[in-house]
Amino acid sequence: MPDLHPPHTPADPRIRDVTPADVAAVVGLIHELALYEKLPDECHVTAELLSAALFAPQPSVFAQVAVVDGTVAGFAMWFLNFSTWEGVHGIHLEDLYVRPEHRGSGLGKALLSHLAAIAVSRGYARVEWSVLDWNTPSIDFYRALGAEPMDGWTTFRLTGPALARTGTGTA
Repeated sequence: MPDLHPPHTPADPRIRDVTPADVAAVVGLIHELALYEKLPDECHVTAELLSAALFAPQPSVFAQVAVVDGTVAGFAMWFLNFSTWEGVHGIHLEDLYVRPEHRGSGLGKALLSHLAAIAVSRGYARVEWSVLDWNTPSIDFYRALGAEPMDGWTTFRLTGPALARTGTGTA
C-alpha cells in the first residue's frame, strides 16, 4: 500500500511536524483554544491521549506546530477525509490555534499554507474546516486567504447518550 503521508518540508522554517517533545505544549494550546471558544469544561484531552493518537503505528490524526524562539506558539491538527465526488482525499483541519501574542505575525497563514502545500503535493482535493459563527476575527482571516464558507450545509454530531443509543441500536 502506498504511503499516504510522505514527509513534507515546509516552506516556512517556523512550521514543522509535531514531535513527542511537543505534546505537552500542544495540549496546553488545546486547552487555551477551548477557553477561547468558551468550552473549557468540554476539553478532556491529555498528553497521554494525544500522544497515543499522533504517534500510533498507523496514526489517523496529524499535527504541525509553529515555533518561535524555540517555543511552540501555535498548532494545526488535521486528519484525512475523502471526497466521493472527486475520488480523492482531502484534509479536514480539526483545529488551528496561535497564541494571542503571536497573532498577526503570519503563523496562522504559515500553518494553513503548509496544509495547502501538503494537499497540493499529495493530490488531495481540498482543505476544509469549521469555524464558530461568532468568531469574526477567524472568519475574516480565512476569507482574506480566499476560503469560502459552505453555505447551505449544517454540521451534525452524535455524542454522549445519543451516540450510545444509536451505537447500540436503541435509538
